[in-house]
Amino acid sequence: MTISADDVDHLRRCVDLAREALAAGDQPFGSLLVAGSGEVLFEDRNRVAGGDATRHPEFEICRWAAAHLSPADRAAATVYTSGEHCPMCSAAHGWVGLGRIVFATSTGQLTGWLREWGVPPTPVASLPITQIVPGVVAQGPVPEFEQEMRALYRRCFAPT
Repeated sequence: MTISADDVDHLRRCVDLAREALAAGDQPFGSLLVAGSGEVLFEDRNRVAGGDATRHPEFEICRWAAAHLSPADRAAATVYTSGEHCPMCSAAHGWVGLGRIVFATSTGQLTGWLREWGVPPTPVASLPITQIVPGVVAQGPVPEFEQEMRALYRRCFAPT
């Protein structure tokens, strides 16, 4: 499966949401849920700055999908995100039964950049979504977003 022009457009919105999150004093992550028909159903950005480390946009997507979509509609939907799911969000994605995921930057990229900048490891292991949800169709990273996301992550996480 290749990355389409529609995929790139949806990822652009995710990166814009990540930028909005950073401007609001939060970590730069943004995500969309898109129905099999192509309709954007839900979008959110990171909201962990208030102290609740579970307020990831991907987790909010899972909660919304579980409350509003049938299992078949969840399976037909695609999650787009500026950064590949963390293990918490990956597990939620799998338990809720969401379909394909497309991410602008990967877990491997982010952990490599954080290590390069001397940022201590997170309290949860960084694993690709396919290690948590083996059957999911996962696509990314998408090279055209690499430098832009790296710059957003650097502004947020790199020591000054």
